[in-house]
Amino acid sequence: MGELFSYTFMQRAFLAGLGVSLSCAILGVFLVLRRDAMIGHGLAHVTFGGVALGLVLHVAPLTVALGVAIFSALGIMKLKERAGLYGDTAIGIISSLGMALGIFLVSLAGGFNLDLFGYLFGNVLAIDPGEVRVVFLLALAVLAAVGFFYQEFLFLTFDSESARASGVRVGRLDSLMAVLTAVTVVVGMKVVGILLISALLVIPAAAALQVARNFKAAMALSAALGVLSASFGLTAAFYLDWPPSGTIVLISGVLFLLLLASRQWVKRMGTARSSPP
Repeated sequence: MGELFSYTFMQRAFLAGLGVSLSCAILGVFLVLRRDAMIGHGLAHVTFGGVALGLVLHVAPLTVALGVAIFSALGIMKLKERAGLYGDTAIGIISSLGMALGIFLVSLAGGFNLDLFGYLFGNVLAIDPGEVRVVFLLALAVLAAVGFFYQEFLFLTFDSESARASGVRVGRLDSLMAVLTAVTVVVGMKVVGILLISALLVIPAAAALQVARNFKAAMALSAALGVLSASFGLTAAFYLDWPPSGTIVLISGVLFLLLLASRQWVKRMGTARSSPP
């Protein structure tokens, strides 16, 4: 392990991976329980359009993608509110337009380049110090916002109608959750790429909810699973020359299957003990 951290590029990769995995895992618990998990997938498509726009305009893609993702997240909420659309319909409309914009801009620019491939599939081992600072600060901002509005988000997640009746500004909190998801997607695209970032929002949270006994335990376990996935994935990428983004997501998938199997085993054991001889 000493050799692993003797390289500055691995230090930067682990810092970025830690920030992204924590923010994705904790925010993901809310999204999965609210049945809004697909918003991360939709915003990832939109982010592709933002990255392509930044590359075409020769402006920092991370900055442009962040603006486009936040604007699109608010657009999804407005479509749901004003047009009376279901969440998946609004996500489908905005994400399709974002992806179409990206394809259009890429065609105008003469095709894909290495920078765009890095954002699509992740390139955490090549992340520079400035990007690490931006990623880590944005991840901290997401975690701070979740901590500050924890009670409101919790109330909204389990009983939105009672929250509305109690005077909670449900619309604003829904918009804030969408914006935090957009920020998280943009933060994670340098680590696992646009195409896989939604997996980090969903899989650790879904795995934790298989065995956790309460909400706080689910958040803690989801965070631990996210950090383990990132750590093992980056370690395997260093020693085995595996692709870090795909390895991180595959490890999180294996952890999900293990926890799902353990839950099924416990359930079967409980059924066997309660059945008459």
